[in-house]
Amino acid sequence: MSASRRLLFSVHASASKRPSISACVGRAPQKLFAFTRPHATIRSIHQQTPRRGQAAATDQNSTHESTNPALSFPCLDVVETRSATLSRRSLAGPEPSYTPGKHLNFHSTQPILLDWGGILPEFDIAYETWGTLNADRTNAVLLYTGLSASSHAHSTEANPQPGWWEKFIGPGKPVDTDKYFVICTNVIGGCYGSTGPSSKDPANGQRYATRFPILTMEDMVRAQFRLLDNLGIEKLYASVGSSMGGMQSLASGVLFPDRVGRVVSISGCARSHPQTIAMRHIQRQVLMTDPNWNRGFYYDSIPPHTGMKMAREIATVTYRSGPEWEQRFGRRRADPSRPPALCPDFLIETYLDHAGEKWCLQYDANSLLYVSKAMDLFDLGQEHRNMINQVRQENHPKLQAFLEGHALDSGENADTCSLVLPEKPYEEKEQPVDEASVNGEISSNEPSPDLVAGLRPLATTPALVLGVASDSLFPAWQQEEIATALRRAGNKNVTHIELGKEKSLFGHDTFLLDLENVGGAVKDFLGR
Repeated sequence: MSASRRLLFSVHASASKRPSISACVGRAPQKLFAFTRPHATIRSIHQQTPRRGQAAATDQNSTHESTNPALSFPCLDVVETRSATLSRRSLAGPEPSYTPGKHLNFHSTQPILLDWGGILPEFDIAYETWGTLNADRTNAVLLYTGLSASSHAHSTEANPQPGWWEKFIGPGKPVDTDKYFVICTNVIGGCYGSTGPSSKDPANGQRYATRFPILTMEDMVRAQFRLLDNLGIEKLYASVGSSMGGMQSLASGVLFPDRVGRVVSISGCARSHPQTIAMRHIQRQVLMTDPNWNRGFYYDSIPPHTGMKMAREIATVTYRSGPEWEQRFGRRRADPSRPPALCPDFLIETYLDHAGEKWCLQYDANSLLYVSKAMDLFDLGQEHRNMINQVRQENHPKLQAFLEGHALDSGENADTCSLVLPEKPYEEKEQPVDEASVNGEISSNEPSPDLVAGLRPLATTPALVLGVASDSLFPAWQQEEIATALRRAGNKNVTHIELGKEKSLFGHDTFLLDLENVGGAVKDFLGR
């Protein structure tokens, strides 16, 4: 045998003596991918024995050594370990609780008709408040959340943990609690105290799961205004929201123009555009193909944590910007002294893996599906609003029947709850060309007349529209579209601010991080 062959066999022999992965079972996933100790982390990645498919391949070829040793996949080991752990824990009840801490609760005993025909017989709205409501109840600011946020925007005595907008709310802060009574809610469809898919249907005491009806942004806003009614607040001093919250803030002004004094929309849009719809579609598909999702009925078993992890990683890519990641991570690997791995190896990979792992059990999978779909359906254009109003009118008899105590035939909802795929795949068809656009009569920066008409209820409402040049999820042109459409609708009090890349490299998440520019703009606008 040649010296080179003897050396190769000695490498295989030493590789076969690597420590078993069983030594790593039970470790917290964060330990495996901790950023503070990358060198130790990557060594553990490369010092684990093959599992499952790799072991089977080794058994089948036990008489002949492979040219190269099989790679180890500790990132998959973590998933398997978590599934095994959750399987044991699920025997004690649904996991997890999806509750971030103590909050206030508004319970509506009156049913609510949703835009697409669904009915919630009753519902809860989780909310928290800061500041003091003045005697004439005119200083209330309703703060709308992003997709996965709870009502905990700022610490409270009942829940002292820092909130998601902790530095923006308080005495002298951009949302000044010496001046304003601030309210933040968890949206219906969510999982942090408000009624959503993980809630129990009062009709049978079982969790809604995917029996929960399809939602819209406007449904969420109507439910929140029920809370305002309960608090005796006839008119808001302002509605404020970022991301999905920016969409709701605009919707509140369109639905209730006489009840909203001013509107703040940060990194939002007036209608969802194909790129963001496509990204959320991919996240939902990844989640729904997790076997543990089980068509949404997973509450007494293992939750689809793998699908949630991957969906969050996809989302995280859209939340930040390339320039920021170039500065933070570049092309650096966690441990360049070790051989490359198919599991997280570059620093950016370990960051995404950690973000997904940390979040996959913090939010309900079904809530992600329903709330993200509501974002896709968002469109304040007049044509869409006319269609939805027609649908609501046609479905109103169902609400009346419910109020009168008549049971609804499940077949009545068949058209709104089922989907039949076409026999042939969708084929793109040539669309008619708008001659006005071709002739240059309408520039590419002009909003459609349909959107201008849809935003006309906001014609007299002061508005702050803020965008970020580095935002790839809600690009800055979408905020420009809002501001221009509002002006075309007759609004002469529109403040449009775009933060250039020289001011913020944080992408879509700038609204969470930039106290100086985002917070400063909000403070100036509210103080006028």
